[in-house]
Amino acid sequence: MLDIEACLADVVAIPGALDALLVEDSGGAVVASGSLTALDPQVSADAFALSLRATLDALALSAPGGTVRIEDVIVTSDQGHHLLRPLDGAPAGPMLLYLRLDRDRANLALARHRLRVIAGRLATS
Repeated sequence: MLDIEACLADVVAIPGALDALLVEDSGGAVVASGSLTALDPQVSADAFALSLRATLDALALSAPGGTVRIEDVIVTSDQGHHLLRPLDGAPAGPMLLYLRLDRDRANLALARHRLRVIAGRLATS
């Protein structure tokens, strides 16, 4: 079985990473967290789960057939880049992988690629 903590350590090792969370999608419970800042994991997890559901609902309204599959969500704010990646095939059910990056130090394309690879490892375990 894949070590979730090892995968999260790989996420935090992405250049420019500040925070990372693995969240249970249905209830918003924190499965694992890695933070280089004072992030409150549970408050953040609840907010990210709600954000993803709202994004899915909004996109479904304009999608043919009313369904849409999100690969990832990227939000750029004054505090950095925020990447949300749903994990549908995770062993413990649907999950959400979150990464916050420093805008000045991170390469967004590289981080997105590495997050996709790590998410694939989590989804196939």
